[in-house]
Amino acid sequence: MTAKRYRCSDCGNLTRFDVTATTTIRSFYHYDLGGELHIEEDAVLDRSVIEVACRWCGKGDSVEEVEWIPDGETASGARTSGGRPRGR
Repeated sequence: MTAKRYRCSDCGNLTRFDVTATTTIRSFYHYDLGGELHIEEDAVLDRSVIEVACRWCGKGDSVEEVEWIPDGETASGARTSGGRPRGR
């Protein structure tokens, strides 16, 4: 299984990004008898990324979304020993 992640094509950063997004969440609010709020469930209904900038070099126009193979998997689902970007 592959996932999506960000990569800065200018400096090579794969780990730190400033992401500006709007998210719509449905939450289950539970108030105890003392009136204190406990949020017991959150469900993300919609998420829109507005802007992504590289935290290392500050560029936003060099950030791209890439397929990522999580640690221990290959594109076919077999196990390996490390995550890495796919294609380049």
